Amino acid sequence: MRKTLALVSLSLGIACVNPIATAQVIDVPAPLPSQPVLPSPGKQPPLKLVEIGNNCVTQDPCLGFDEQLFGMGRPSDRRALLASIDNSLRYLTTNTAKRIYQNYPVKGITLSRVRRSLLRFRQLVVNSRTPVQLQAAVRREFAFYQSVGNDGKGTVKFTSYYQPVYNASRFRTSIYKYPVYRLPSNFANWPKPHPTRLQLEGEDGLQGDNSLLRGYELLWFSDRLDAYMVQIQGSAQIQLADGRRTAIGYAGGTDYPWTSIGRELAKDGKLPLSGMTLPKMLSYFRQQPEELNVYLPRWERFVFFQETGSRPATGSINVPVTAERSIATDKSIMPPGALALVHTSIPFPSNAGTMEYRTVSRYVLDQDTGNAIKGPGRVDYFMGTGKQAGDRAGVTGGAGSLYYLLLKR
Repeated sequence: MRKTLALVSLSLGIACVNPIATAQVIDVPAPLPSQPVLPSPGKQPPLKLVEIGNNCVTQDPCLGFDEQLFGMGRPSDRRALLASIDNSLRYLTTNTAKRIYQNYPVKGITLSRVRRSLLRFRQLVVNSRTPVQLQAAVRREFAFYQSVGNDGKGTVKFTSYYQPVYNASRFRTSIYKYPVYRLPSNFANWPKPHPTRLQLEGEDGLQGDNSLLRGYELLWFSDRLDAYMVQIQGSAQIQLADGRRTAIGYAGGTDYPWTSIGRELAKDGKLPLSGMTLPKMLSYFRQQPEELNVYLPRWERFVFFQETGSRPATGSINVPVTAERSIATDKSIMPPGALALVHTSIPFPSNAGTMEYRTVSRYVLDQDTGNAIKGPGRVDYFMGTGKQAGDRAGVTGGAGSLYYLLLKR
């Protein structure tokens, strides 16, 4: 989100939909604030120090029992987690990190402590042989700072995003006719309010050559929904018509807020809000393509791109994000690059071709953000790249808890 995010969230806009089984939209990257937002006098800080103790306080699995690190049920992704830790450590050496942590609003969370915590946790991951051993060491050595959530009691809404792979062409053809655009060279001088999506590309998405966008076409897509989804997601991997591969990432955007297309459909009685998922929305638009002209322009913001070549999906702190080991949060209040622990329900593909939900405890790095991810009660979980990641991200949603882990000493 985020960032120059080369990522994507999956929903067609159900960002703020039902808490269960909804796709999240991590929409386009918002720039990081120059300083974290200080809580107003009397307002609850976003994180609070909590006592976890040595006994399990949650079930299925016990908090901090990360079986995926040790290849229990799925291939081990220990190397991926170590790489993600290293990415955060690299970020923490930057001047940006020093500036942001200089006035971080939660007492006791400092740049030095976050860095030392990552280094020690890395040692524990390398040396631990079982999830129980790692869990015990973390509980012994680390303090747990829990997000107060959206209710002040720790309830966090989880959604998921992924990086898609789309087909596109460098040239307009009778098939590839829906463009995404480069950032106009004079964009900084565009008067505000900026032109809306409708003014820039028309109802049908094909009128950009009659607007300020003419000559800034970057790539052409065969499906209007694909071009739109890339704007929601902020980046994408691209399979070109000539057989080559490339990637595009966020380069800028007009000054309008996020609008959930899923919520707009529900508001008009076209689809029920309860149980809305990306597949349901896509099916609706496939069956009634004329509705694209009605609903897509309701998100007035327009997003511009740059070609990033082979650069991996990148988060708002300008480091690569890692499948199932990176999260996006509101970076105006949450500590960038820090070690976190999420406890929530995640869908996994079953042998029967369906999705099975399992409660998981995952050690993750906070490396991204998004315009739709606001407040202490929102987390977007990066699922990875490609179709399966998209299938899983599209039905991720529900409540859980979020903790940041800092060495006690």
